[in-house]
Amino acid sequence: MEYHNIVVAVDGSEAAEKAFQKSLDIAKRNHARMILAHVVDARTFATAEAYDRTLAERSDTYAKKLLNDYTDRAKAAGLTDLLQSVEYGSPKVKIAKDIAQDFKADLIICGATGMSAVERFLIGSVSESITRYAECDVLVVR
Repeated sequence: MEYHNIVVAVDGSEAAEKAFQKSLDIAKRNHARMILAHVVDARTFATAEAYDRTLAERSDTYAKKLLNDYTDRAKAAGLTDLLQSVEYGSPKVKIAKDIAQDFKADLIICGATGMSAVERFLIGSVSESITRYAECDVLVVR
């Protein structure tokens, strides 16, 4: 099977870095479009923003810088068909349901999380949610 539109979920973590590195080879091999996606989890700063009004603005700035850095690195690796997506909300929902559908993804690549078994049981991981709800193939990189 050949992939044409690959969504790579990135957040700046070590797990996302591994997923990004793996995605470079897969995108090259398939001559695919790479969609670098970052979801700003607005729930995490909703309460804190009552005390710091610049939090949303700083999150947006971080997201744009993060995606620009990944884009530059993908270009340096030889990829030319690159898009970026910044969404706001729950990464568990946005990546699998919105971003993948908006870009007609046939593959989502994400990093595995470092959660403990208890954390996964209580809240579930983003990668687990993506694999559960995505309508396309998902590669979780360890």
